[in-house]
Amino acid sequence: MTATARNKSMIQRLYGWTMEKSAHPHAEYWLALVSFVEASFFPIPPHPMLGLMCLADPKKAVRYALICTLASVAGGCLGYTIGFFLYESVGLWLLGVLGLTDAFPPAACYLRDYGAEIILVKGATPIPFKLLTITAGFIHMNFWTFLWASLASRAFSFMLVGILFRLFGAPIKAFIDKYLAWVAGGFLVAVVAGFLVVGALSGGGEKAADKCSGATLESIGLDRT
Repeated sequence: MTATARNKSMIQRLYGWTMEKSAHPHAEYWLALVSFVEASFFPIPPHPMLGLMCLADPKKAVRYALICTLASVAGGCLGYTIGFFLYESVGLWLLGVLGLTDAFPPAACYLRDYGAEIILVKGATPIPFKLLTITAGFIHMNFWTFLWASLASRAFSFMLVGILFRLFGAPIKAFIDKYLAWVAGGFLVAVVAGFLVVGALSGGGEKAADKCSGATLESIGLDRT
């Protein structure tokens, strides 16, 4: 089995495990935990779990989205801390396990040049949030800028789901009940798409779109060795 196949299999197993927790008696705690760890090292985003919980109880959708938002920002602070203090000992290992090593230098370049804008834009993309949190700590991005940008980005990402389910829970539920297999497949495709976007960010194309797409830590003056 190739490394790519093993990674895909692992993601599928973790995805299934996460979905099971959406029906747990203490699902809110699991939702908070998944949101927290996803922001620093867990590969599966909490959106599918959030969607299933909102589907089961639309009246609590905004509550669930708020739990995701706050827990994700707290987890982002952990990722920032890892990048700031423990990059060589923990950060490098995490990025390698998650397959984000090549995407790290371009992310550092973009964050250094554009700052909060990158974190804000990320809220509407499948780029793994953990990549940005660890990177922000590594480049010593202003913590308060990182914090408010993360809060805004995460709130947009999760509260949009919560509000839509709260306002249109019944029609959304009817649609998903009818096309459950397609929706579940879409969630998994979105997870995989996040890693494909990371591949594009790492400059895997034939031509570099800009100076950051093919950046290395040495080329942007961030090599600490």
